[in-house]
Amino acid sequence: MPLSRSKNVSAMLVLHEGEEQLIGEIEAWLGQRNPEESQMVRDRMECLRGLGEAVSKYSSVREAQMLRGESRGEDKLIESLCSFSSASHLLHIPTKVVAARSFLVAKFHAFSLLALLVREKSEYYEPLRRIILSIISTLMAEEVYFSCLEDPAFPNALKTGIADDLISLWDSGVDPRAIRHLSALEALWTARESAPPSFGTMDGTSELLRITIDMDDDWQEFLVEESTSDEAKWALEEFLFSLTYEEIQEVRSRLRRFGIPAVNYDEVRSYLGSKPAYTMVKGADIKSIYDFYVDRRDTALFRKRVGAPGPIHTLEELYLKYRILMEQQ
Repeated sequence: MPLSRSKNVSAMLVLHEGEEQLIGEIEAWLGQRNPEESQMVRDRMECLRGLGEAVSKYSSVREAQMLRGESRGEDKLIESLCSFSSASHLLHIPTKVVAARSFLVAKFHAFSLLALLVREKSEYYEPLRRIILSIISTLMAEEVYFSCLEDPAFPNALKTGIADDLISLWDSGVDPRAIRHLSALEALWTARESAPPSFGTMDGTSELLRITIDMDDDWQEFLVEESTSDEAKWALEEFLFSLTYEEIQEVRSRLRRFGIPAVNYDEVRSYLGSKPAYTMVKGADIKSIYDFYVDRRDTALFRKRVGAPGPIHTLEELYLKYRILMEQQ
């Protein structure tokens, strides 16, 4: 049975009505085709619901608790979030938060299993894909929030607000900022899928024009406002071409040196070697979207540490930080 929603249960820890209905339809459809797979899905979903129920037993992260005469509550948590780096925050946030994130990852795997089993059934596959993309966007947005908390350019008052938004996300499953930004991240990936890289002259113009057509006004405004920013341009090129900044410079140098007017994917790979530095995003493997983001994030962090040229933030980070700062004006 689905976990019932109560005031003590985060929306993040339950399957919504539409998700439960979709699961039921898939179980019935699989039951007619492959009863063993249907039972496997039923068992996996029961485990997921059980995990959500177990995590929900932890007290609210906003609830104050006394420990050896010291009060630990929301204010203390906000202070911790603003004080510690993302690399060390794991041991400074409540157990419920860590467990809730584990539930989100478990939900990703459970719905990925469903997507694998119904890939040829578009009426089931497409809504599953949207759910999985929403989970990935939530994980990315959470990481960007932590990046904002570390950014010296963000005033302390704004960091406190972001920390409070994070707590709202963890405690209730939603926060007003996340609702707006998650849809923007999903729109970015939808636009990218409809405009895969063609390389060509490697100037990125054709890719940018094609992807802009499918993006909403907020993204177009961001691209216009940041058009003079080298970092935004570099981060966008990495996103569009699925190549590192360093690889893009190497290919462009080769094109100029040998007077080559345009290249295709196979030629690019012959210049750079057979193993791409970044995960290739494949439509059938939705997980590769998150892997590609992590690859770019880690490479950007490395450049920042060693002072190397190129973007020190991902496109997703730059966009969300831009929107957050604009909302304060």
